[in-house]
Amino acid sequence: MHRMMRALIPIFFTLCLQAQKPDFAIVKGLVDDQVLQRDGAGKAAVELQGTGTLNDREVEVRVLDKTGPLPGLDWKPAGRIAREQWSAKLELPTGGPYRVEARVAQSGVQAAITGVLVGDLWLLAGQSNMEGVGDLVGVEPPNGLVHSFDMADRWGIAEEPLHTLVSATDRVHWRRNANKEPERYEGERLTKYVAARRKGAGLGLPFAAEMVKRTGVPVGLLPCAHGGTSMDQWSPDLRDQGGDSLYGGAIRRARLAGGKVAGILWYQGESDASPKAAPEFRAKFEKLVAAFRSDLGQAEVPFYYVQIGRHVATANANEWNHVQEMQRQAESAIPYTGMVTAIDLALDDGIHVGVGDLKLLGRRMANLACHDRFPGAEACGWLKRGPRPISVRYAGNRIRIRFAEVNGKLTSLGRVSGFSVHDAAGAVVPFFYRAEIDSTDPTAIVLHAGGKLPEGATLRYGAGKDPYCNVRDQAGMALPVFGPLAIEQ
Repeated sequence: MHRMMRALIPIFFTLCLQAQKPDFAIVKGLVDDQVLQRDGAGKAAVELQGTGTLNDREVEVRVLDKTGPLPGLDWKPAGRIAREQWSAKLELPTGGPYRVEARVAQSGVQAAITGVLVGDLWLLAGQSNMEGVGDLVGVEPPNGLVHSFDMADRWGIAEEPLHTLVSATDRVHWRRNANKEPERYEGERLTKYVAARRKGAGLGLPFAAEMVKRTGVPVGLLPCAHGGTSMDQWSPDLRDQGGDSLYGGAIRRARLAGGKVAGILWYQGESDASPKAAPEFRAKFEKLVAAFRSDLGQAEVPFYYVQIGRHVATANANEWNHVQEMQRQAESAIPYTGMVTAIDLALDDGIHVGVGDLKLLGRRMANLACHDRFPGAEACGWLKRGPRPISVRYAGNRIRIRFAEVNGKLTSLGRVSGFSVHDAAGAVVPFFYRAEIDSTDPTAIVLHAGGKLPEGATLRYGAGKDPYCNVRDQAGMALPVFGPLAIEQ
């Protein structure tokens, strides 16, 4: 009996010590791998909230990077535990990844959050080309300074594919089951779905990696896109439906991630290239941009978007061109916006940009964001938006098109292609026999013509079904689809 008692005594004391071990945790304010949106001074304010059983004891906090505690952010008093709760305020500088530690002073009891970044958050929205349908081959590799708030509302290092709709928190993204009810994938079903994916690369990760490369500022991505969706499905009028609407879900996620973003990246319009929807596209687009800015409380938040590219199967070439022209015009009509085009890029199928050119498209988006947000940066402050048509004039049997915002000079692989002259009724007129970059001004294009210009003639670039367009500038920014533009004489 005595031997048994002696054997039980250590176990008894161990259990007592475990039962008495103080509880201490960070429960709100930060999670592992989170990216915080920095303010204009490059700082991010954080309020940690936690629990602890050692009432009236002092809590200390510190912040470390890979070299050790940050200057001025080594262990410092942050408050006391009261009614088993505590809070602490911190201000973190741009950078990371950081380890944020909290402890009960002189007790050895502590908690930590790891992998925290302070940088810029970018919301990704639109339809399939933003969601990403590129082949998962040769994709942009993960970058330790690029994290993603995945569609299940979890922070982690970003990797392709960024969008996994079937496991999203917001029901609007779920697939419908045999009963036509939205159903979320979980467990083994989700694991099998993810393992079987062969497509899903997009432009978001290449964009973020390029921004980090040029600026050194960490990036957080908020993927919210959904393939095949129209402007009506993205309507801000549906915001009160929350996660049952695309717009409501995007706003919910932005607020959950901190409520402020560096900007919005948008790629959509293919679903509105129809006789009914195309005439209404411009008004709906302007309404969407205004709504994002209002609901985020950021009147000047940048909104960068892609002018839709080519589609080899569309039956609505005129409406497709109409949407492209409305997108081009919106850039100068809506402040703090910028547009890049996809008209010259290769496809992986009948409508989706291939993985290689998605990387190029991401770099084009980065050119806009880098120029606007980092005007003093050597790697991007000098960049212009890319060629934009400013005049079309016919004289001396030549049509001369002048462009603004050209980086260096215009270039083309092979002979210049993509331009067409149309009569007053919109029909193509075989009017010129050669197109070339102007030898006296490499920011202009010359079309060599013969004969009399038809009355009411207009010029277009990228018109019709599956056009071949190949004009870029030296920064890789492509000439956008445009027209009809009147030809002056």
